[in-house]
Amino acid sequence: MVRTGAIVFFVGAVATLVTVAPLFLGTDPFPSIAYAVCMLMGVGFLIAMAGVLRGIAFQRRQARSSTT
Repeated sequence: MVRTGAIVFFVGAVATLVTVAPLFLGTDPFPSIAYAVCMLMGVGFLIAMAGVLRGIAFQRRQARSSTT
């Protein structure tokens, strides 16, 4: 899940750079859907964090079962 989240985050980051570029270049802005793709940064971050928390929970369960 962490890798998937990182990939989704990277796609969102590239989309953010692409949508911000016209502001600096003085060209016409992209359509609204391009800004919606930028939201993948947040989604990717949430997926990655869910993967980290899942891994932590798994390791805790393993540690508890090995001590009993």
